[in-house]
Amino acid sequence: MLRTLFPVLFGSVLVTLSLALPAQASLPIPTDGSPTLRIQGSNTIGAQLGPALVVGLMREQGLHAVRVETGDHDNEQRVVGLGPAGRVVIIDVAAHGSGTGFTALKAGQADLAASSRPIKDGEASELASLGDLKSHKAEQVIAIDGVAVILHPDNPLRQLNTEQLARIFSGEVRTWEELGATGGAIHLYARDDQSGTYDTFKELVLLKHGKSLAGTAKRFESSEQLSDDVSHDRQGIGFIGLPYIRQARALAIVDGDSRPMLPTTSLIATEDYPLSRRLYLYLPPLLHQRWAQALVQFAQSPEGQAIVAQSGFVAQTVQAIKVLPTAEMPEGYRALAQGAERLSVNFRFAQGSATLDTKAQLDLQRVADYLKAHNLLDRRVTLVGFGDAKSDPARAALLSKLRAMAVRRELLKSDVTFRDIRGMGDEMPVADNDVDEGRIKNRRVEVWVD
Repeated sequence: MLRTLFPVLFGSVLVTLSLALPAQASLPIPTDGSPTLRIQGSNTIGAQLGPALVVGLMREQGLHAVRVETGDHDNEQRVVGLGPAGRVVIIDVAAHGSGTGFTALKAGQADLAASSRPIKDGEASELASLGDLKSHKAEQVIAIDGVAVILHPDNPLRQLNTEQLARIFSGEVRTWEELGATGGAIHLYARDDQSGTYDTFKELVLLKHGKSLAGTAKRFESSEQLSDDVSHDRQGIGFIGLPYIRQARALAIVDGDSRPMLPTTSLIATEDYPLSRRLYLYLPPLLHQRWAQALVQFAQSPEGQAIVAQSGFVAQTVQAIKVLPTAEMPEGYRALAQGAERLSVNFRFAQGSATLDTKAQLDLQRVADYLKAHNLLDRRVTLVGFGDAKSDPARAALLSKLRAMAVRRELLKSDVTFRDIRGMGDEMPVADNDVDEGRIKNRRVEVWVD
C-alpha cells in the first residue's frame, strides 16, 4: 500500500489527510450517477468533519480527483471522486440539524444519520423497521465535543455555573451587572431548534433547571455565524461546539459540586467537562448499505480519528495525561496522581444498567491496544471507580469498586493484569448528583498507569 498526504480545504480550514491507499476501489459504485451515500443530520458534524471523513474514505478506497463541492442549498455539500474507468462516486452531506437526520432516515432520504446527541426513544421507535438504532452496531460514537459557552473576548467574566446559565438563557438574568460584571443588557445567541448543539444545551442546562430558552434569543443554523456574531458583540453570550469558538472566548463551567472546568481537550476526552457530549453516526442495521458501513469503520480507525482531531474535535485515541495533584483531592487519589498518569478515557455505563455503554465497548479495545503498545500489561494498571452520592458512604464506595471490577473483567480478556482496583465512592463529582444525567456522568471508571 502507498501512504501519502492529501491537503483538502473545508471552508477556511485546511485538513491534511495521511492515508494508506489500496490499488482500487472495492465498494460498489452506481452507474446511473446517483449518490453513492446520503448523509443527513447534525450541522456540527456535517459542516466540516463529515465531509473530511468522506474524503478520507474515498482516498482509502483508491478514488482520485476527490473534491468537495457546494450543494444545492445552504449547509449542504457534495463530495465527488473518480473510481475505476472514470466512474463518478458522489456522496451527499446535508447538515440541517441532528433531528433532520432521523427524519430523513424515516423518509428514505438518507442512508446514515449524523447526530450531536443520542437518538431519542421516540425516534428509535419510529425507525424500528430499520433495526435497533440504540444497539452497539447502530450507535457509533465517532468523536467527543464540548458545548462551549462563549463571550466577547473583552468580557471579564471567567466562570458560570449551570444554574446561572439557565437563568441567563431563560431571560431571568437580563444584565451583566446581575452577574457582577459590566456591560448593560445581555444579548443571547443560540442554535436553532433542529440543532443537536441546542438539544444538548437544553438538556444539560435549561431543562435541568426547569427553564426554557428566552424568545429574545437570536437563533442560528450556522455554527460559524453564531460564533462570529458573539465575538463582535461586547454584550453577547452564546453556546457552540468546540471547533467553532473561533475569535470568541470560552467560559469555565461549574456543575453542582464540580470544580470550574474549561472546555479543554483532556477534560472533554474523559467527558468530565460538564457540557461535554458525544458525536454519533447512526447506521440502520437492516439497510446493509456498504458505503455507510465503510464510513463508520473508517471513522473509528486511527486514520479516521486523526481526521477528527484535525477537524477540531476530540479524538478517542488513548493518551496518558499527567494530572497535577491538589490539596482538594482525597489522600489516596493524590498519591496516585503523584506517581502515575491517567489515560484519556473514562468508562461509563448504560443508563440504569451495570453494562458498559456503546462507547465503552470500543474503548475496551482502544485501552488494551494502548497498554500492549506501551508494554503496560503486567501489573502496572490501576482502575479507580467513582459513583453518585448515596445515603450510606460505605455502599457508595462498594458500588464504585464494583464498577471498576466490571471493567477489570472485560480487560482481563485482553490479558491485562492489575496493580490495584479502587472505589472512591462519591468523591470528586464531575456533575450534579441531583439529576439523572449528572449521576450517570459521576458513575465512571478511570484508568491509571505507571
